[in-house]
Amino acid sequence: MLEQYRVTAFLATTQPERARSFYRDLLGLSLEEESPFALVMKSANAKVRIQKVQKFTPFPFTVLGWEVEDMRSAIKELIGRGVRFERFDGIDQDDFGIWLSPSGAQVCWFKDPDNNLLSLTQFTSSSDARAGS
Repeated sequence: MLEQYRVTAFLATTQPERARSFYRDLLGLSLEEESPFALVMKSANAKVRIQKVQKFTPFPFTVLGWEVEDMRSAIKELIGRGVRFERFDGIDQDDFGIWLSPSGAQVCWFKDPDNNLLSLTQFTSSSDARAGS
């Protein structure tokens, strides 16, 4: 039933000014709305509602990700804008921080100013059913 409707993702921030700059200026999302309660950012196919909160603990896993067509180009562009990619013990990542998943998808991670873990994924034709990263 819900497949016909647009998705809104939710995040939290204790630093709305830094979050606005990160998502708008570094990642290139459009600021659609700002209220005392949230920032609403827009991407090509979804909205991201970043709730302004007094405190929270970020989850230790990926909370938001983007599917990209050219992983290395996306990484280079984001590094050029000041994004730092994460490295994880026990995960075999290449020089760009890319992990090759069992399905063949390439995945890398970075954090926003509130330490929300974000990802980029490049699926290949052999990647299974575009499962989330």
